[in-house]
Amino acid sequence: MSTASRTVPAALAGVLLLAACGSQSASQGDDATWARDAGAPVSAAPLCPSDYSQYGGTPPPAGAQASVTPSGSPTPLPLPSPDGPGENGVKVTGLYAWGSESGCAADYSAEFEVTNSGRKAATYTVTFGFRAASGAAVDNVEQTVEAVGPGRTVKGAVAVAETAGHAPEVSGVEVIKVRSVPADQAPSASGPCPASGVRVYADEGDAAMGLRVVGLHLVNCGTESYELNGYPELELLDEDHDSVDGVRILKGTDRISTATGGGGSPQPLVLRPGEAAQSTLAWRNTTEAGAGAPVNAPYVRVRAKPGAAPVMVEPELDLGTTGQLGVGPWKKDETHRGADTGRPMPLPPSTVPPTFPSP
Repeated sequence: MSTASRTVPAALAGVLLLAACGSQSASQGDDATWARDAGAPVSAAPLCPSDYSQYGGTPPPAGAQASVTPSGSPTPLPLPSPDGPGENGVKVTGLYAWGSESGCAADYSAEFEVTNSGRKAATYTVTFGFRAASGAAVDNVEQTVEAVGPGRTVKGAVAVAETAGHAPEVSGVEVIKVRSVPADQAPSASGPCPASGVRVYADEGDAAMGLRVVGLHLVNCGTESYELNGYPELELLDEDHDSVDGVRILKGTDRISTATGGGGSPQPLVLRPGEAAQSTLAWRNTTEAGAGAPVNAPYVRVRAKPGAAPVMVEPELDLGTTGQLGVGPWKKDETHRGADTGRPMPLPPSTVPPTFPSP
């Protein structure tokens, strides 16, 4: 199960480095990001440092000097097949090593292209593996590329730092996994509030002794109360986004395990702006001989309640031959302390300054 095998420190390292060196995610339709259409010249140098870079920001007027310029140049490293086919629309186009004299926090960076061959805009989540000469893993980094238009190609870059003092040198990079969801169904844990007024997303989950548990989260980022009463509606999808049949979705998770926290009866909830709820997905990946082929469903299309806008999450369901998935009822998330709704909020009546007639 990839949610268990993800290297969280590596992902965080990628996020922190890219936050320091440029934008964290690429967006085909936004000039403020570091993505560009294929065919534009691309260099790894702007990764270090940047409040202006080729991957983000507006180029300065002719004759003007950029406010920040790279303090050093990287060393290109060879790729096994730089002109070879991509992995599910993603191709690595460059690999670079950064010396200490460059002043960049990144030790290595890779450039890549994402091509959307579909008919709708899609958001991609790509896992890159930086490898040593022996083939051993040095670091894995997950990167999000937002809203790539149909038939479009965008360019991006990802960077890592050696977190261990004696980490082997990187000599290669590969695309480990590619996931894509329709851009209008992409989950969001932050950023602008969706038109629905709620954010829906899945966490990294947990796995132990064959038991898998993933949390579904809903945050009211709108300006009005949001009502829930029951269970999320789920549709399981395979790697090609086709529906997965033959899996029984159980209401409650107690028949999977009583230790998942997804039991109990649903209760009516009214979430005020800024409040949150959570549900639980639980399953086992047991595979029994003669019970048929194991079932894998990387994607789940979630509707918070009947008629709600769909959101496609990636819990990477490895259901084995069990044929069952438990879903818990929505419960108030009392641990959520987020006050950022993504929209301007009106002042409470008690804090609105009084007005007085003019003399």
